[in-house]
Amino acid sequence: MSQKNIPIALTIAGSDSGGGAGIQADLKAFSALGVYGASVITAITAQNTLGVRSIHSVPLAVISEQINAVFEDLNVAVVKIGMLGDAETVACVADRLAHYKPAFLVVDPVMVAKSGDALLLDSAVEMLKTRLIPQASLITPNLPEAAVLLGCAEPTTLDQMEKMAEQLMSLGAAAVLLKGGHLEGTDDAVDMLFDGDQFYRFCSPRVETRNTHGTGCTLASAISAGLAAGLSVPEAVQQAKDYIYAAISAADRLHVGHGHGPVHHFHRYW
Repeated sequence: MSQKNIPIALTIAGSDSGGGAGIQADLKAFSALGVYGASVITAITAQNTLGVRSIHSVPLAVISEQINAVFEDLNVAVVKIGMLGDAETVACVADRLAHYKPAFLVVDPVMVAKSGDALLLDSAVEMLKTRLIPQASLITPNLPEAAVLLGCAEPTTLDQMEKMAEQLMSLGAAAVLLKGGHLEGTDDAVDMLFDGDQFYRFCSPRVETRNTHGTGCTLASAISAGLAAGLSVPEAVQQAKDYIYAAISAADRLHVGHGHGPVHHFHRYW
């Protein structure tokens, strides 16, 4: 009896020593959703739920060799981008992905940690906009990240979010998921997907918890898992939205750390 190969997703991101975000969160989300996860580490962070203590960038040659090693052996369905850190790393990753041309590329433009610590240098933003985002199948900025990418103020209404999503499309990605968790005055957390033709709104009730470390990484990885499994972009976003809502809702069961604790990636299992 023939067996279908498990879908494979590759995360290219930084390592979180506290285990709640970055590479660790990505691999947990892939696994929870039935996708095999491979990884390329771009930076090593010393961090926990209280904050980031230090960041060590991985040498460019090692990043490049990690990417080569994965693509030369594994049948990668989707690549998910997280923390890249600096312009040189962005350029290195963009170059390798332009060479390998993955079927799907999900770019989460990670700029700031939950603690407020910067994870992307200002000098790298332009490189991200010109070299990497134009290759993306989907970008997943939150409102502060989108404001930095466009050099404008954050939106304060859902209508303004729609206009911002349209503006983000001008950066060259095939689709934009603008995450509205930072939007004030709404009962639900509303994420806006725009594919150039149609808007989709994904809503979930807001959850009262401080344990939201890794939500952005986890959502983008859950979307990537859905794409790897053959879902359409709207289907993958809906699955991921449902997954992250449940993971946040269950976060207080973990009791991990003394600051912003992680979401519960394996809420379905334990």
